[in-house]
Amino acid sequence: MDNFDLNLLRVFDALHRHGHVGRAAQELGLSQPAISYSLKRLREDLGDALFVKTRHGMEPTPRATQLAPVVQSVLSEIREHVLTAPSFEPENVQRTFRIAMSDVGEMVFLPRLLHRLTALAPGVNLETVSTPPKELMSALQRSEVDLAIGYFPDLDGVDVFQQRLFKHTFVCLVRQGHPAIQGRMTKKAFAELPHAVVQAEGRSQEIVEQYLKEQGIRRRELLHSPHFLSIPMVIAATDLIVTVPAAVGEVFARIADVAVLEPPYRMPSFDLKHHWHRSQHDDPGNRWLRGIVLDLFGESKATSPGGQS
Repeated sequence: MDNFDLNLLRVFDALHRHGHVGRAAQELGLSQPAISYSLKRLREDLGDALFVKTRHGMEPTPRATQLAPVVQSVLSEIREHVLTAPSFEPENVQRTFRIAMSDVGEMVFLPRLLHRLTALAPGVNLETVSTPPKELMSALQRSEVDLAIGYFPDLDGVDVFQQRLFKHTFVCLVRQGHPAIQGRMTKKAFAELPHAVVQAEGRSQEIVEQYLKEQGIRRRELLHSPHFLSIPMVIAATDLIVTVPAAVGEVFARIADVAVLEPPYRMPSFDLKHHWHRSQHDDPGNRWLRGIVLDLFGESKATSPGGQS
């Protein structure tokens, strides 16, 4: 294989089908001497005359007759699977996409995304994964994850594409009818009332915690929890306050008896993005999925690898 020229297979196939050097040369766009030279190389490489000149044309030897279907199969595979760009027909495809997102990301993104996918691509399945941030880059590179949606500040570099979906900020949640809250959150109430603090794997909570620390804003941290999903029930049943991303607060307000309030401070904002690896950039299925996500949640255009929008 190190010294064998695969282009010689095209010459072999043309000679076998036409049985004539001139017609084979015409089909391949080569000169007759070039075809004769290629046949000489084939004979040397394969140790057989392959085609014998007769008054009826170039007759194949038994070895050539044996090889012909193999050569035709190889060339067909190359044409169909190597040289032809892959296609993606969502209404017919059977495929599973793996998306990295947090549990609260699932609450925000999955309902609308699944509704759209089941309507457009009945054979497409989704698998969400919670990959540790330090392992996510290699998972994308190995195509173990097709897309990462959320806040992933560590995903950067020349091999990572990212696209801004929307800007996120934070809100406060309290139970409906909270006796110390009269329709708005004040600095006094924020400082004096007990808080629930979420310490989940998601990086977005680090933003608000770092902001409060830098501003010297103190509060009573009555509850620390690594889980988001228990928070709406806890807040609805107590006098605690919690500060969460705005989209998460909107979801919690639909499933529990809680009120969404603007914080008394100018909280920082951050961009929610989806990320994919260069190895997946031209994959038709991945490109289709990114288009669906952008259409449902996006506000901007794609950036170059490592770029910011």
